[in-house]
Amino acid sequence: MRKRDLLTPIGITLGFIMIMLAILSKGGIQGVRSFLDIASIFVVIGGLAASLLINFKLDQIKLTGKVIKEAFTQKDQRIGELIRMFIRLADRARREGILALENEMDEVDDAFIKKGVLLAVDGIEPDVINDIMNAEITAMEERHYKGRVILEKAGEYAPAWGMIGTLVGLVLMLNNLTDPATLGPNMAVALLTTLYGTVLANLVFTPMASKLAAKTEDEMFIKQIIVEGVIGVQSGQNPRILEEKLGAFLPTDVKEETEEEEFAGESVHET
Repeated sequence: MRKRDLLTPIGITLGFIMIMLAILSKGGIQGVRSFLDIASIFVVIGGLAASLLINFKLDQIKLTGKVIKEAFTQKDQRIGELIRMFIRLADRARREGILALENEMDEVDDAFIKKGVLLAVDGIEPDVINDIMNAEITAMEERHYKGRVILEKAGEYAPAWGMIGTLVGLVLMLNNLTDPATLGPNMAVALLTTLYGTVLANLVFTPMASKLAAKTEDEMFIKQIIVEGVIGVQSGQNPRILEEKLGAFLPTDVKEETEEEEFAGESVHET
């Protein structure tokens, strides 16, 4: 199940608010106006778009919107619940046979879990299941990389185009030193393009690419748990042994919390 990741818009908004407050604290509304320059925006945005069009294929460019959307969503999948599901499947498989798990998959939304369990139901060998599912994980990692590399490149190109704008502004300023009226506008182009490019790179593109990379790592971690769970169920492992095996994937704080709950439960039972 996917839900909105509020940290991304909050972080971007907070960054822009801090910049605006810094400008307002020194220059007021007039100060804000002095930081808006159409020519600088054209240089950075236009140049950045041109570089991305040259660097990537049209199919990759079309994915940009979808990739950006991924940075604003997150998949809600708890490791503890996942482990408990595989323990339940292992218990049922030992009691009723592996074929009984086919009906269980009607209630599972995760396509990767379904695929793994159905492979097990079909009697595929554990090594083959492992190869098939890990190949899918590798393919997923490659797809995710091809998506976020657009943002990574945008983070690289934005400051460069800011510097190009700076050079353009300096050239214009040096060519018109005899006209004092042109010094201010040309210097604004020179400085604001660097500001725009740096802000876009460090507040938008690079952080979003890093977040997507972290999400890919998290998803690969979850899928590896699923692979181990499927193989454990297929090989008929004892549910208790499978629980211990999959429990190794739990974070330390979650492990400690689970152990405390189990200890409390045992104490109540003894009482």
